Amino acid sequence: MASSAEFMEYVCGQISGAGEITYKKMFGEYSVYCNGKIIALVCDNQFFVKITPQGESFLHGGIKEPPYPGAKPYFLIDNLDDCSRLARLVRLTHDALPAPKKKTK
Repeated sequence: MASSAEFMEYVCGQISGAGEITYKKMFGEYSVYCNGKIIALVCDNQFFVKITPQGESFLHGGIKEPPYPGAKPYFLIDNLDDCSRLARLVRLTHDALPAPKKKTK
């Protein structure tokens, strides 16, 4: 089942305190970016954040599931109500991930 644009907009609103949040639609689902780094996916109207040691510590383990069949696990964020907590998780994840590789021509 493809994710809805409404759910994607809701997620972006909830994590907007983390920085510049953007997204791209891919095959009916979405990749989520913070300040240019991909930090999460939205699949089947569920929010999945990349796993980092900092996120692991912040979430005290957290629920880990693949966002789609064959994918590696991500944190499944099932409570989207606490904006400040979500923004903190997204900032921690952003800071822990490497900068995107420059595209060569």
